[in-house]
Amino acid sequence: MSGSLESHKEKILVVDDEASIRRILETRLSMIGYEVVTAADGEEAISMFHQEAPDLVVLDVMMPKLDGYGVCQELRKESDIPIIMLTALGDVADRITGLELGADDYVVKPFSPKELEARIRSVLRRFERNGASGIPSSGVIHVSNIRIDTNKRQVYKGDERIRLTGMEFSLLELLVGKSGDAFSRSDILQEVWGYTPERHVDTRVVDVHISRLRAKLEEDPSNPELILTARGTGYLFQRIVEPGEEV
Repeated sequence: MSGSLESHKEKILVVDDEASIRRILETRLSMIGYEVVTAADGEEAISMFHQEAPDLVVLDVMMPKLDGYGVCQELRKESDIPIIMLTALGDVADRITGLELGADDYVVKPFSPKELEARIRSVLRRFERNGASGIPSSGVIHVSNIRIDTNKRQVYKGDERIRLTGMEFSLLELLVGKSGDAFSRSDILQEVWGYTPERHVDTRVVDVHISRLRAKLEEDPSNPELILTARGTGYLFQRIVEPGEEV
């Protein structure tokens, strides 16, 4: 993906069965430099995804033919494209389910267009290289049977490529960059999602992404050896000992 809207118009696919929301978001996002395509239901969303190759999907949960969960599942089978879910006010189950299925973030309806614009910018930024401290100049980290290439944003478990979403990779990169150091959920929300401390965000966003990473990387996700829980604090990646370094 390009790092600037000037050199490349990033394309947003907006999926919502309410025509008024599609129209408002298409107008607002176009005004700030994005190319916008829309879909009115889940089946059309999948068709438009293949036809238009968007850079990010804004996806409503409740839709006819195929709901947002179904669309998210289908897209995750073949792509790590950023997905922001639009969920109902107060429906915590909607948010958690969407995150568990692979969404990167969510915005609660009713929402202000400015809030969604901010979330889009933040999520797209995660697809740029973070340049986290503690990453070797080669950009490649080996731990156990896991190989993490931060330049290519790719992860391998043995010889198998493990598909991570942009947010999953950014979270992993943050933890690995300071392996052995614990990060609070609030720190992670700020560093990875760009949420400022004064924002009251459900910290289960972090918990769900940690669970997804463990499921993909750990031999036994219920007894993790790589991504550890810091009791009373948050999470950390096991300390990586460099060759020749004393433990």
